[in-house]
Amino acid sequence: MRAFTYERAQSPAQAAAAVARTPGARFIAGGTNLLDLMKLEVETPLHLVDVNGLALDRIEATPEGGLRIGALVRNTDLAADMRVRRDYAVLSRALLAGASAQLRNKATTAGNLLQRTRCPYFYDTNQACNKRKPGSGCAARAGFSRQHAVVGTSAACIATHPSDMAVAMRLLDAGVETVRPDGSMRVIPIADFHHLPGNTPHIENALTPGELITAVVLPRPLGGTQVYRKVRDRSSYAFALVSVAAVLQPDGSGRVALGGVAHKPWRLEAADAILPQGAAAVGQRLLADATPTAENAFKITLAKRTLAAVLAESRKG
Repeated sequence: MRAFTYERAQSPAQAAAAVARTPGARFIAGGTNLLDLMKLEVETPLHLVDVNGLALDRIEATPEGGLRIGALVRNTDLAADMRVRRDYAVLSRALLAGASAQLRNKATTAGNLLQRTRCPYFYDTNQACNKRKPGSGCAARAGFSRQHAVVGTSAACIATHPSDMAVAMRLLDAGVETVRPDGSMRVIPIADFHHLPGNTPHIENALTPGELITAVVLPRPLGGTQVYRKVRDRSSYAFALVSVAAVLQPDGSGRVALGGVAHKPWRLEAADAILPQGAAAVGQRLLADATPTAENAFKITLAKRTLAAVLAESRKG
């Protein structure tokens, strides 16, 4: 790990300004992803701004009937909150499917959204990776790609987004509250927060330099039957090959989102609209533009079968 300087921020705006004015600066909270990347020298920040003391660790009801989840709320606390378990069960289930209990005790809401890919070529600094070093190439395309994306990919990158929580947040149409270095605030719809790779896979989200996530806001509860199913190589502490988040209403309408198949949580409102037509139609619409490799083509079948199982389970619920 390379040497770095450190400071504790006194307010969200001060933290944002400190990162914006200091070349090579990064925010640090739980550190469950950043510290690993620093040890491997995938990330080499020169300055860390600690945001743990900013009182962003509360879950509060909003006037609109939803929940405002502070950026520093730990995954364990969010999954266990009775309002989340009752009204946003898909989110609680997605959180409990992620990582291990020890990591969930440290990992934060904002950090979970900002996780970087677990692509092995991204983690190996001897390999070409456009996400780690723009313009160097993508070793995964000709390498071992079983875990990689099948939809929304580009010639520059086929990595997946690793977060389970983000899939549920996309299903729920969350909003990401931020503060900028000049103190101004905005809300980014979760649908616009994560970027597809295109020609710039190193630009992973809609945040501008120094912009700090302060909270994630959930709209009013959707009701219905909520399910999160994660298919992985082992039963715990493994990232999804495919995951499905779903909310199904009694009239057959609802929403679905996929994880493990794209550079971002994968949801198409056009697929939601045809849910009454059944799982086959929805799966075909979600994955119509898939471009898998020879090693991960199985994900298309796996995603469709998992979706069918989830919708069947939702209808029984």
